[in-house]
Amino acid sequence: MASSQLFSQKVDSIAFHLYTDSLKKGVHNYINVDGKLGKGNWMPMSAKEISFTSSVGHFEGCDLVIPATYTGENVVVNASLKSNPAIYIKTTICMKIIPDPDRLPTLEEFDKKKTKSDSASKKIKSSKNK
Repeated sequence: MASSQLFSQKVDSIAFHLYTDSLKKGVHNYINVDGKLGKGNWMPMSAKEISFTSSVGHFEGCDLVIPATYTGENVVVNASLKSNPAIYIKTTICMKIIPDPDRLPTLEEFDKKKTKSDSASKKIKSSKNK
């Protein structure tokens, strides 16, 4: 079905379908909103169809940018259908607490750690079977 045919259907509701459980500071956090159409199909929505607001930061299209200096624990995100602002949703999203590592482990470092973990797990299992 062509997208023009889908958008000719009325959007009955909208929903957040987030790709993450937390937001990061200082980066673009994509906020995904889909519209449920009259026949039950879901259609991805963009900033052309959705108005976004949030308690912190600013939107660039569907991307929420949180200042690197933000110290709060969560952010409230609101989305409404531009063609019918009565269709509105709101959610609270937690901020990421654990910092990203300065560098990711190399494949060799990862394999060594996994091998040590696997052998420790095997030792525990074998001692339980005695």
